Amino acid sequence: MQRKFLANLALVLALNLLVKPFYIFGIDAEVQVRAGTAAYGGYAALLSLSFLLNILLDLGITNWNTRHIAQHTHLMRKHVSGIFAARGLLAVLYAVAIFIAAWLLGYRGGQLHLLAILALNQVLVATILYLRSNISGAQQYAQDSLLSVLDRVLLIGICAWLLWGRERIDPFPIEWFAWAQTAAYGTTALVALAMVARRAGGLRPRWDPAFTFSILRQSLPFALLVLLMSFYYRTDSVMLERMLPDGALQAGIYAQGFRFFEAFNMLGFLFAGLLLPMYSRMLKQKEDVGPLTGLALRLVLAGSLAVAVIGSFHAREVMDLRYHEHTGQSAPAFAVLIWCFTGVCTSYIFGTLLTASGDLKTLNKLAAGGMVLNIGLNLVLIPKWQAEGSAWASLITQMLMALAQMVVAARRFNLKTGARGVLAVLGYCALLLAAAKGFSLWGLPFKKALPALAGTAVAGAFLTGLVSLRGLRSVLIFRQDG
Repeated sequence: MQRKFLANLALVLALNLLVKPFYIFGIDAEVQVRAGTAAYGGYAALLSLSFLLNILLDLGITNWNTRHIAQHTHLMRKHVSGIFAARGLLAVLYAVAIFIAAWLLGYRGGQLHLLAILALNQVLVATILYLRSNISGAQQYAQDSLLSVLDRVLLIGICAWLLWGRERIDPFPIEWFAWAQTAAYGTTALVALAMVARRAGGLRPRWDPAFTFSILRQSLPFALLVLLMSFYYRTDSVMLERMLPDGALQAGIYAQGFRFFEAFNMLGFLFAGLLLPMYSRMLKQKEDVGPLTGLALRLVLAGSLAVAVIGSFHAREVMDLRYHEHTGQSAPAFAVLIWCFTGVCTSYIFGTLLTASGDLKTLNKLAAGGMVLNIGLNLVLIPKWQAEGSAWASLITQMLMALAQMVVAARRFNLKTGARGVLAVLGYCALLLAAAKGFSLWGLPFKKALPALAGTAVAGAFLTGLVSLRGLRSVLIFRQDG
């Protein structure tokens, strides 16, 4: 299974690294520049609001389905046919809830029109993720990897034409960006549906109340987990925009730094997407998950710590790469936010393991604590430090959540790191910090410091023993595919 993990990780990383960075920094960032920071900040707040309640579109079915199909692939046709009809009702429930919430928060007029488009996009995204859960659950990782980038490829093409292929319009209408997403997501959903129908041997949607309620009863713990996690991951922009007099501007400033963090976070999310079906099948077959967990954790720490150190030491230079306004304000927030990457990636590994084992009760308790902590910290820190205060709230929450999930998973599955592993992590982090500080004192410009730090990270990972070349070779050559 470790060999399968590495092979499919290489594929999904290659595809996503080719496509998503260009979308985030070429398209999404250009839209913010052309639309204006305040206009984009309003869009970002509405987007976060649409995320907060999107669990109503799914009620945990996707995560439950990934785990279930990985263990019972032959039931795909029955489950897709029974679930698909129910998702239409969930979409109506989501739409009603999101507009009630928006009205209570004071959104009116054009803001509600934009929210309607974003809500439609959330319906399409949830549909894509559900269809992909059937493909990944069936261990068809190559097809799932292609679907993971299809929407972005289409969106790049549409937005490139809107931004550069026609007469320039300034400010760029933010609604055009939202409608472009609708076209890309809709096309991807149709392609995913065709792939699932072919894999399942045909689909015939049917409304079966008994079957639907049975599935929802089993998936509700997953729904609660996603809802709680969404609140401590997505409330920042909404609270900034609602709490401050210049809220839209502050949300836009926060979005500048958050965009880079989210770009890297997509890589961590890919780990979770690969690990959930693998963990689910391994646990059913009563295999030891320790080796796979250890391999994933070492790779995650090697990459995320390097990104965090580079980003925090060169935050202003990173912001200046893409933006021309407010970089002095967004850089401090980004320097804090980028350390969240390490915490989130660690959570992806141990949280995914606990999800695969069905330990949703513990995860929900942790997520509830994380939500309360994050909202409380934002209420205190946003009035004092605006966007940077929100970044600190995220960092504290994400790190504590990662630590808690690691402790729970280690106890449940008897995972042992040992003093050698801890020293390797500490040594690797110390080496990166020392190198970054040394290059800074030396006055090395960012364009030269970046490759130097990247080289230090690669060499340091092997020198400290955080990543073992012999271990990777043995996995690729000698291990049997799980």
